[in-house]
Order: sequence, then C-alpha cells, then structure tokens
Amino acid sequence: MFNFWTVVYLIVVGLIAGYLARLLVKGSDPMAWWQTMLLGIVGSFIGGFGGYLLFGWDEDEGFFQPSGLIFSILGAVVALLLWRLVRSRTAGPQHRG
Repeated sequence: MFNFWTVVYLIVVGLIAGYLARLLVKGSDPMAWWQTMLLGIVGSFIGGFGGYLLFGWDEDEGFFQPSGLIFSILGAVVALLLWRLVRSRTAGPQHRG
C-alpha cells in the first residue's frame, strides 16, 4: 500500500493542506512546521475516509486511504477544529485573579 512515492506525496500534500487549513480557520494555532505537516497528513486520511463514505472511492483499498489535495484540506480543517475542541475541554476552567 505504501511505497516511497506515497510517503513523499503525503509529506508534500500534508504541508500544503496543513498550512492552508491553518489559513482558512481563523484564530491562533502556534505550531511548528512538522506539526502543520502532521495536521495535513491526518487531514488527508480524514478526507480519504470522507471520500470513501460519500463516493466509494477506491473501494479495493477500503476506508483507510489518503486523499487528494482538496479533500486533504477539508480533512485538515476538520482535524484542526476537533483539535481546538479537545484542547479547550482539557484546558479546564480559567481562574482570573
């Protein structure tokens, strides 16, 4: 399933999708470049899962598959919003003194 070119594709698309997702979603998300890349890679698999559910893309590979650039960006936006939701719930109440 994964070969050298698939990994290169994931890295390049991950960087692009991660940066575009961070641009599209307003707010501050301090991340290093590798965290942005990881966001894009996770988004690619979320987009692949969404494409599989909506359109049945590549049914022979199943639901766990990377997607193209557009669905990677959409998936990265979803992942970023979910990350913010989890981060805000685990931060606990803020005490002002």
